[in-house]
Amino acid sequence: MSLILGIETSCDECSAAVVRYQPDSIEVLSCATFSQIALHRPYGGVVPEIASRNHLETVNPMIERALGEAGIRPDKLDAIAVTNRPGLVGALLVGVSAGKSMAYALGKPLVPVHHLEGHATSIYLHSSGRAPVLRNDLPYPMLVAIVSGGHTNLHLVPAPPELWPLDFLKRSLVGRSRDDAAGEAFDKTAKVLGFPYPGGRWIDETAAQGGNPAAFDFPRALPQKATLDFSFSGLKTAVALKAEELRKAGTLEARLPDLCASTQEAIVDALYAKISLAVRENRCQALAIVGGVAANSRLRDRLANGWKSLGLVRPPILPEMTYCTDNAAMIAGAGAFRFRQGHFLRVPETLTLNAFASPEI
Repeated sequence: MSLILGIETSCDECSAAVVRYQPDSIEVLSCATFSQIALHRPYGGVVPEIASRNHLETVNPMIERALGEAGIRPDKLDAIAVTNRPGLVGALLVGVSAGKSMAYALGKPLVPVHHLEGHATSIYLHSSGRAPVLRNDLPYPMLVAIVSGGHTNLHLVPAPPELWPLDFLKRSLVGRSRDDAAGEAFDKTAKVLGFPYPGGRWIDETAAQGGNPAAFDFPRALPQKATLDFSFSGLKTAVALKAEELRKAGTLEARLPDLCASTQEAIVDALYAKISLAVRENRCQALAIVGGVAANSRLRDRLANGWKSLGLVRPPILPEMTYCTDNAAMIAGAGAFRFRQGHFLRVPETLTLNAFASPEI
């Protein structure tokens, strides 16, 4: 058993968490998160300078709260895990500096964690009182779709995380977005429609108000079967043109549910088509969807109703809602796997860790 503290400051959530790694499960003992949504909402998106400054103010309180809620003294931790890529470099540096300081002061190992590997790990987390996801009981190969605000990637996972190589994300990648990520497509079209940031949730909720997903025919880019890549760049323009047409006709407000439902359907269609193709081409036994867009109700419905037709042996694996968006529990979980593999920094080399905006290792 190992106790790992995770720290996540890659974008607009400042989060700290403590997890207990056990031979076949990871239990989240605490997860304290401060969301900056209210700070960035007036600007319609994340402002890097505001994000970095707020992380400076909140990272220590989040760490203290996570340790307090878990009932764990800092000296009882086995290791500290921190996101060091990718993300807003100023924001990342706050978390990395906090992790380095704690690791050095406590004499604890420091584990650098790739943010996307954290998302991939989120399916294995369980909160206290919930049934654990037993890694050895999951069928492989498994397709993991990382569908978040900044990334839309498909990864072919052949084995449990304890066996993932250090270049796992690069080696397992089979498809990715060539431009906007699915989460960006939601947020950008929502901004066009006048919804506050972040917009994906508002599109989802408005579409549920009787919206007709077939009301407007928006583009689905890269429909050919020769690629598993995605493209969402043309969707925002199509939605903006239709919204302007309805605005001039004086019907935009009345047709907003239809507009949202059609926009959502275009994004979900594109995701479902490529995910289905990847599952069949690689003869996957299981499918996992992680990241913020994994919380979308329409995507969840499509997967719940279509998984048998894909030849999967079990329903899609989804993280608990709490662990879909950015959080430190997934970073602690990913850090636990790397720690068990022996991939960590010891004092004094902990002081050499840096932050990187790029996802490439």
